[in-house]
Amino acid sequence: MQRETLPVDVLIVGAGPAGLACAYHLNQMIKRANAQGNGPGEVEIMVIEKARELGAHNLSGAVMDPRSLDELIPDWKAKGCPVERTVEDEGIYYLTESGKFRAPWTPPPMRNHGFPIVSINRLVKWLGEQCEAEEILIATETPGQCLTFDGMRVTGVQTGDKGINKTGDKKNSFEPGSLIEARVTVLTEGTRGSLTKEACNHLHLHGEMPQTYVLGVKEVWELPKSLSTRGKVYHTLGYPLGDLFGGSWIYSMRDNLISIGLVSDLGYTNPYTDPHYNFQKFKQHPWIKELLRGGKLMGYGAKTIPEGGWFSMPRLFADGLLLAGDSAAFLNSQRLKGIHLAMKSGMLAAETIFHSLKKDDTSAATLKLYKEAVEASWIKTELWEVRNFHQAFEGGLIPGMFHVGAQFFSGGRGFKAKMLSPETHTHMRKVRELGLKHRDEVLESRAKEFDRETTFDKLSDVYKSKTLHEEDQPVHLHVADTEVCRTKCREEYGNPCQFFCPASVYEMVADEERGGVKLQINASNCVHCKTCDIMDPYKIITWVPPEGGGGPEYTDL
Repeated sequence: MQRETLPVDVLIVGAGPAGLACAYHLNQMIKRANAQGNGPGEVEIMVIEKARELGAHNLSGAVMDPRSLDELIPDWKAKGCPVERTVEDEGIYYLTESGKFRAPWTPPPMRNHGFPIVSINRLVKWLGEQCEAEEILIATETPGQCLTFDGMRVTGVQTGDKGINKTGDKKNSFEPGSLIEARVTVLTEGTRGSLTKEACNHLHLHGEMPQTYVLGVKEVWELPKSLSTRGKVYHTLGYPLGDLFGGSWIYSMRDNLISIGLVSDLGYTNPYTDPHYNFQKFKQHPWIKELLRGGKLMGYGAKTIPEGGWFSMPRLFADGLLLAGDSAAFLNSQRLKGIHLAMKSGMLAAETIFHSLKKDDTSAATLKLYKEAVEASWIKTELWEVRNFHQAFEGGLIPGMFHVGAQFFSGGRGFKAKMLSPETHTHMRKVRELGLKHRDEVLESRAKEFDRETTFDKLSDVYKSKTLHEEDQPVHLHVADTEVCRTKCREEYGNPCQFFCPASVYEMVADEERGGVKLQINASNCVHCKTCDIMDPYKIITWVPPEGGGGPEYTDL
């Protein structure tokens, strides 16, 4: 097969906050240096993005710490950066099944007064506009299918083929993907990126500890009247998660919109744990139900979040390669904030690339300056203080609070210098060990609880995500052995994919040919959260990008 070869200097995979900040900052540095006569000359920067349009696959809370944006674009307010509200009123609550207790004070890490409340997809679109105004090339509907290597050096990316039907045959519209050759490739794909996984496995970039994850499930509602004309922020602990690590947020947005969501730890033992169901239970709380009364569901989405902390971060560099943003796990799990860290990591990556291009050396020996820059920046200061935060809750919520208290007074250390945690999916225990009901009983019982006014089943929510995939294309969720699903997994874990997936992608249906059941993959429902790639107990599910443009179309989320 003949593939078009596109040579560029810098290739950035993923047009999120990290990728766009990297492209914009690098371009600005090059322009200034060239104008002064000491730059690297003309440099071609290319950003590729799998979504149909910028921001469509980006999801977050989000109350943004603006410190990185202040550094990147100091006049961002004058340039019209979209801000929903500015935080003026905030509170933390502990929920019981029917009541709530407000914390008498807000811990310093959770204080957001004066911070902008943003929709990350609107923010990303605006960042993209700033890049395009600088004539930076951004190619949407262009997923990276695989990395290209010369030995242990990353040389670029092969983009996905288009026009292949679901049986793997070429359609009349077939168009082969391109080979994009780059002096430096920057992976900013977000959580559990497929190319990042490939790089970590091929180049042995894994961190000291396995990465651990939580899942955020989110909706945007339009209320009969505004929650507040001031920026209002609520965070909650407790119901419905019980002893499971996690919590909720409610943020007021522009007009009468609110952002509401629940973060659930994926390191759970019960294979019937369902983060989407937990979120629906949260909305049944009397306080939340009354808040949403008369409102209208406008949007839905889900996203996994890397919370392993400093010791779980992969090596950030290799020959011809840098990692930034969620791909490199730049997230403060205590503050549940990552946008500012993603942008700063992208900027530091840009500064390293600028130096390497001037030196005409993009080997690991030069690109390791990126790691040194991270460690010398406020990123290291912030993340070092929460290096053991998520691990503190391995034994449950109450012991975790004691650990966190100790960490607060010891600069993040706590009772141990380095708290360890296993891979997220290994917490899951088998059905017989826990003496659980039959999975079908559980599914049927939960389905009866959705009233379609305040609480919704997964398919109703997926409809609000505007998820769209070309139907006649290969399934992008690769299951290595479906026989495991219908036999061993069904017996041992009760097919937990039916529970952990927030989009009803995985379904066990009657097998008319062999009897029993078989796995049916509803790939068109996928919202690209990557939960299945993380939580499959047998590690036989691999998420890869679908044909360009497929996936959710988030707006305001």
